Amino acid sequence: MEHFGLSHILYEPDKYSPDTLDLLADEEAREYWLNTCEKLVEKYVNFALSNTEDPTVEIRALKFKTCYVEALRELRINPLAHGQLTIRLLLDVNETCLRSQGFFDLWKQQKQYENEAALTSLAARLAEIDGMPDDRQRWTELCRGVLAGNMFDWGAQAVTSILNCGLYEALQKIQKRPWLFDGLDKWIDKLEKTVHNCAAIFVDNSGVDIVLGILPFVRALLLRGTSVILCANEWPALNDVTNVELEEVLQRASLICPVLAAAITTGDLVVRSSGQRGPCLDLRTISLGLCSEMKIRGVDLIILEGMGRALHTNLNARLAVDSLKLAVVKNAWLAQRLGGPLFSVIFIYEDKPSEKN
Repeated sequence: MEHFGLSHILYEPDKYSPDTLDLLADEEAREYWLNTCEKLVEKYVNFALSNTEDPTVEIRALKFKTCYVEALRELRINPLAHGQLTIRLLLDVNETCLRSQGFFDLWKQQKQYENEAALTSLAARLAEIDGMPDDRQRWTELCRGVLAGNMFDWGAQAVTSILNCGLYEALQKIQKRPWLFDGLDKWIDKLEKTVHNCAAIFVDNSGVDIVLGILPFVRALLLRGTSVILCANEWPALNDVTNVELEEVLQRASLICPVLAAAITTGDLVVRSSGQRGPCLDLRTISLGLCSEMKIRGVDLIILEGMGRALHTNLNARLAVDSLKLAVVKNAWLAQRLGGPLFSVIFIYEDKPSEKN
């Protein structure tokens, strides 16, 4: 896609580089992430083995392991093997190795199960938020809900203990304010002054994250008169929700929440594929259709959610419109590198850059 087509999304598109860490330049980071990815291989293999009756699964899982471990070994010897070396690349290579052995959607059943479970709590969560005494408290709780929901990530080592819990346990775990990056007050102040026309939200995990974190937040935007494009991955990666799965989740949620149902009917709430195949986000490669729809709908707020989209990539990206970057740092090394404890909160609100900057 030509860069001139991104000026409504990126401020100075030609200067955009999605990746936060350059593992070629940063030897300590390279060593850590290569080791981490190698350790994660076992987790994937075990998950694959426990997840199917297919008699070929053992040999395919072994071949996947060999494929990925070899790729990592090659990168140790020759970090320039792919021309660049970033966390995004390591995660993409992992997905490629899985797909090469026929594992196209390892988390499929798990995602379905988690979506079903989370939907049973949606009505109660919405009622709880509606019961808050004022807007400021409501938005604080909505934002905390998105962050707590983002803990439910099968790609992170640190959260295994909470994956079988609910939103409330996760709300206890996230960092107390002030957060490591704390733009919450700035965001709520902005809401008091402005109603955005249309928000594009790049979403992350299935289950609690999308259903109990993102959907209440979306509903609150809709109630203000902001329309919403939910942008989800085209291809399965980890337990990230895909656009096809999200359509289904939204249909189910619309039976629970009349606000969502009405917005779907009027076209004020739509699901689109982001065109991405991995758990990170390169805004230069979003699908052409989404790119032009964002222009046509006049998107004036972009929300990036989760470690892959707001931390491994795009943490330093300058967007052309108002933006929110939200994530919980579910990796101890990265938290320390950023200067905070495990489960630190990234909550960055940035106004659209003025022409003067």
